[in-house]
Amino acid sequence: MAKSIRDIKKLGRPKTTGTGLLVALRLQSPLLAAIDKFIADDGGTLSRPAAIRRLVEAGLKHPKK
Repeated sequence: MAKSIRDIKKLGRPKTTGTGLLVALRLQSPLLAAIDKFIADDGGTLSRPAAIRRLVEAGLKHPKK
């Protein structure tokens, strides 16, 4: 017997961060290189967007005065 439609797993990317407001920005090569180094130093498993989110969160926890 064939599987019912409900038994078929959905394809596509899983949601990772939920819905949110898209913020697009342009980064110059030196800053991208620094972000890529941060990713490599962290084990190389982060994506650029995840690394940028982590860096922004860290910066907001410890703002410069």
